[in-house]
Amino acid sequence: MNRVVHPIEQESFRRLRARLDTSCFAPLSRAVVERVIHSAADLEYASDLVLDESELAKAHRALHAGAPVVVDVEMVAAGITRRETVCRLKDATAGPGLTRSAHAIRLAYEEVGPGALWVIGCAPTALEELLTLDASPALVIGLPVGFVGAAESKAALRESGLPAVSNVSEKGGSAVAAAALNALLYTALSSPASSSEEKQ
Repeated sequence: MNRVVHPIEQESFRRLRARLDTSCFAPLSRAVVERVIHSAADLEYASDLVLDESELAKAHRALHAGAPVVVDVEMVAAGITRRETVCRLKDATAGPGLTRSAHAIRLAYEEVGPGALWVIGCAPTALEELLTLDASPALVIGLPVGFVGAAESKAALRESGLPAVSNVSEKGGSAVAAAALNALLYTALSSPASSSEEKQ
């Protein structure tokens, strides 16, 4: 997928790499780490993110083969500009023991079924709800943010054994979640991650 990279973005990645050596990461992991850091201007994500190259490779294939992409909020969708996404938050309602975000995840699963890529950057309850479903995801990008439930929901995601991108701390958010998905969209597996940002 060809994309024109603005000179400001090229310079931003150059400065990022000058301040942090990311060459130790495998190609897709490096792409995700760099793009997440770029989105937040936060170098600590290099040690905070938890990801697995083989899982990313499988997710990359699924994504480029047309697997659905589900997001928890429109802010995540807004950050994913080169792919249609599913977001059912507008259709969801809260109920006893069920947040609106969790209900939206149920509605989205009813729509897309198994095998989707799930991108959760806002609500810990959305991630918690996903873990109760038999979603068989291609990947869960679980990067919700907050002081209540965010770190715990991400720990539960890692414990679930599902293919995932998460982070250990309470930080996260829509921008970084979208960035992680965009890294998979923008990176060609046959190209080194270090040059893919400049070629696309």
